[in-house]
Amino acid sequence: MSPDRLAEINARYHMFSAISPEIPEDAGFLFSAKDNLTSAGMETKCGSRILEGYVPVFDAAAIERMKAAGGALVGKTNMDEFGFGTFSVNSAFGVPLNPFDPERSCGGSSGGSACAAAVLEGHVSLGVSTGGSVSCPASFCGVYGLTPTYGRVSRHGLIDYGNSLDKVGLLSADAPVLGRRLAEISGRDPRDPTSCAQPELSLSGKRISSVAAPEEALRGVSGAVGEAFKASLDRIRESGADVETISMPSLRYAIPAYYVIATCEASTNLARYVGMRYGRQDGDLSLGFDDYFASFRTEYFGDEAKRRILLGTYARMAGFRDRYYAKALRVRAHIIESYKEAFGRFDAVATPTMPFIAPRFSEISAMSPVDSFAADFLTVPPNLAGIPHLSVPCGYSEGMPIGLHVSTDHWREDLLASFAEDWSESFKAERAGVGQ
Repeated sequence: MSPDRLAEINARYHMFSAISPEIPEDAGFLFSAKDNLTSAGMETKCGSRILEGYVPVFDAAAIERMKAAGGALVGKTNMDEFGFGTFSVNSAFGVPLNPFDPERSCGGSSGGSACAAAVLEGHVSLGVSTGGSVSCPASFCGVYGLTPTYGRVSRHGLIDYGNSLDKVGLLSADAPVLGRRLAEISGRDPRDPTSCAQPELSLSGKRISSVAAPEEALRGVSGAVGEAFKASLDRIRESGADVETISMPSLRYAIPAYYVIATCEASTNLARYVGMRYGRQDGDLSLGFDDYFASFRTEYFGDEAKRRILLGTYARMAGFRDRYYAKALRVRAHIIESYKEAFGRFDAVATPTMPFIAPRFSEISAMSPVDSFAADFLTVPPNLAGIPHLSVPCGYSEGMPIGLHVSTDHWREDLLASFAEDWSESFKAERAGVGQ
């Protein structure tokens, strides 16, 4: 595919924030990457005006390894600013449009990555998940989205949202691709110590034989999503796996714990963007340091970034740290124990991916921040626990895709890779807006 053809497709869907000027014809495969993964010689903006003009001198580890496997990077995909959002509407450089209905969201924050995976034939895209930013857009765009165990893929070159939560994942409409590409980008990396304790990835082909469905997962989902989920469980039973309904009451506390932890880490990470090292550096240099930093950040950070900086800074203040942050960490540990208990009896835990189909932009604009945060209540728990998870298309409502979310124990991506392949053979997903 030529850059001109890619630009033509992008004019319709707005999934790319930057396109490679040259795409080798002899590349083994083509891939794109979320715009918070550094790319040598290509602008990396994280959807934020504050990083406009930043051109890294090195590739992120995941991009580096994709290239080593024969891939060619064709572009950087649009995203919510620094990953702050559920619908990819918080970017300063364009909002990706859902290929099934351009009046609806692609999901966030890896919305551009999911759109590229859905629109481009045979394409694979690197996404990044903090609280569901691979699974949500995969569900809304009707593709497969695999988020590995925290630490499975090196975070070297990832511009962090939340250090203890961020995971590099994969999105594609071609299920078998997920396992192959995961094997290529996984592995220890001394540049990221969190990747160095992982066991070797073994895609042995073992199948999921037992699935737990938390009864809490259907509380608050739309009727269409609930019906598609029940049909998916029936399909899993027909494949020979045991399915049992269980209770995981601790999941209800995942959202508040997640947003305390994530905003605390985000406010710390974003402190480095002051107009002196990265991106834009056009502030008023006649000001003192504090006034310069404040004026620069006020102008170039978006509203959602400011909201999360304020929330995280407040929760880390003396007198509030134990009340909020330390308590959130205890809740996180309890949620991990809940999953461990489930995985002592079952191979996997299944829920819907999102509680509704991709909303229209007019509906999103009417949502409060709390409404937007709450939409992630099904994808946040496995992300908070750091366990691998997979979203697969499982049905349609109003012509829009619905996702099934399957989580396994730490380091058991092999079960998810085989499940994705088996599911793609039994469930024929629809495609929309395919470009050559």
